[in-house]
Amino acid sequence: MNKLALVLVIIGALNWGSIGVFGVDLVGVLCGGQASIISRIIFTLVGLAGLWAITMLFSHEPREAH
Repeated sequence: MNKLALVLVIIGALNWGSIGVFGVDLVGVLCGGQASIISRIIFTLVGLAGLWAITMLFSHEPREAH
């Protein structure tokens, strides 16, 4: 679950970066506009992943060795 949340948070960060730098909402462009149901689902999932990521800040689990 943590890896999925991390992937979604990264997608959200890249999307916000593209909005800030280029003025382009990549999720909106790729999914038919900001108001399309697919875009709204992705935005919702990214938001939920962000909330989940907050819990990772306070987790006492040891980091995985890479």
